[in-house]
Amino acid sequence: MSSPDADRPTDRQSDLDPTKPIIFYDGVCGFCNRLVKLIIKHDRHDQFRFASLQSDFARDSLLPLGRNPDDLDSLYMIEHPGTDHPVVYSKSDVSIRVWPKLGGLWKLAAVLKIVPRPIRDLGYDFISSIRYRIWGKYDQCLLPTPEQRERFIEV
Repeated sequence: MSSPDADRPTDRQSDLDPTKPIIFYDGVCGFCNRLVKLIIKHDRHDQFRFASLQSDFARDSLLPLGRNPDDLDSLYMIEHPGTDHPVVYSKSDVSIRVWPKLGGLWKLAAVLKIVPRPIRDLGYDFISSIRYRIWGKYDQCLLPTPEQRERFIEV
């Protein structure tokens, strides 16, 4: 028999699996939501967890690491969450860490490591600046499907 909370997403630091990096994204961004769905679709080994930058969890997790969850123009990723040694990445550094872990042709994204970060981030910032105009903006964060809920923190 499962506990009454079995279907609830993780919402406490103590519940975090340190082997599963957390990707923080703009929950009202159409592009960002599509990106999260794409990662979930290709993450066959259940490697990642997700949290909206608009969540209290994002604030509680990112501020102590010197990152601003109100900066909706950046993805963030924390590796080793819930440990004494979390590592936080932002912007294009998130992309070059996530895509290769998905396997298959996604591994080719690792070649972007040879591009200097300032140049990668220029491309990232450009896409970030047009994302609402092209892919839209929601009034509120989208909810994951029941099948996806366990991968999200504090929905």
